Amino acid sequence: MARSLDGLVLAPVADQAPGQVGTRTRFTYHERDGRIWAAYEGGDVERGYLVGTREGDRLDFRYVQLKRDGGTSAGHCVSLVVDLPDGRVRLEETWEWESREGSGTSVVEELPSGVPSVD
Repeated sequence: MARSLDGLVLAPVADQAPGQVGTRTRFTYHERDGRIWAAYEGGDVERGYLVGTREGDRLDFRYVQLKRDGGTSAGHCVSLVVDLPDGRVRLEETWEWESREGSGTSVVEELPSGVPSVD
């Protein structure tokens, strides 16, 4: 099993469609006893939260976000936790909106230490 996500700051490796998370979005993860949660913001996202569970290297969570234009959205994501050769963590995500049409895949990776987190 990959190491704990607790306290890690991750960011997407590529921009998604306009109005969604992108390379300027920062996720600050927390993990305890198989439960995960994170706050995120940046780019088109003013504030977002996710909550869910971890079983081995599989995350299953729901997310909600407030965009800078005032719109809100919610969805579901399943992620695979991967340890990178340099010691960082990558999440390979498959997501779908529940509040609107759309689904896709994305990758977020742990940023080097010293990058500001989202409280």
